[in-house]
This record gives sequence, structure tokens and C-alpha cells, in this order.
Amino acid sequence: MSVGVKFITAEGEVVEAHGEEGTSLLEVAQAVGMPLEGTCEGQMACSTCHVIIEKDWFRKLPDAREEEEDMLDLAAGVQPTSRLSCQIDLTDALDGLEVHIPPESRDMQGV
Repeated sequence: MSVGVKFITAEGEVVEAHGEEGTSLLEVAQAVGMPLEGTCEGQMACSTCHVIIEKDWFRKLPDAREEEEDMLDLAAGVQPTSRLSCQIDLTDALDGLEVHIPPESRDMQGV
């Protein structure tokens, strides 16, 4: 099943995307050009894929593990609904997920 995701950039632009169930939110974001580097490739050794989940959707996500919380402590602009996009796998329950890209996000690999 294809899962829809709505990304809201730091400038307020809305970018709609789709990914297959089981695909990480990071992969979907990168596929549509969001500035999320994901330097550690999902190993939770960095915070370069930090996103802010819309409050109503945040409640639907599984709780973050301690390792993810530790990495979020290193991210700039962390909010109460911040997560690492590499740790969120798409499911049919997340169809329509709304995700904000923090203003501090940079993708140095895409330069």
C-alpha cells in the first residue's frame, strides 16, 4: 500500500509524497528533495534527519527509543514532537502524516 505524507518546509511550502509501507520517512523525504542528510543511514549515530511531526500525528507514532531521544538532544531546534525520520517506518495508519522540516535542516550531500 502507498502511504501519503505531507512535508511542510521551513518556508511553508507543502510537498506531497508517497512511500510504500515499511519505507522509512527519511527515504521518502529524500526522494522528494527534502534537506535531510541522514548521514548515519539510519543507525542513530547523528541527528541530521530530525523532523517535527504535527501534534495529532505524533500521538500515533510508536514511542521513541532511548537512543533516539539521546540523538535528538544533539539536534538544533528540537520541539516536543521532534523525531528522527530514519526511525519512523510508514504504515497504513500513517497515511496523511504531516511533517515539518526544521529551519536548521541542511543536506550537505545534496550540495
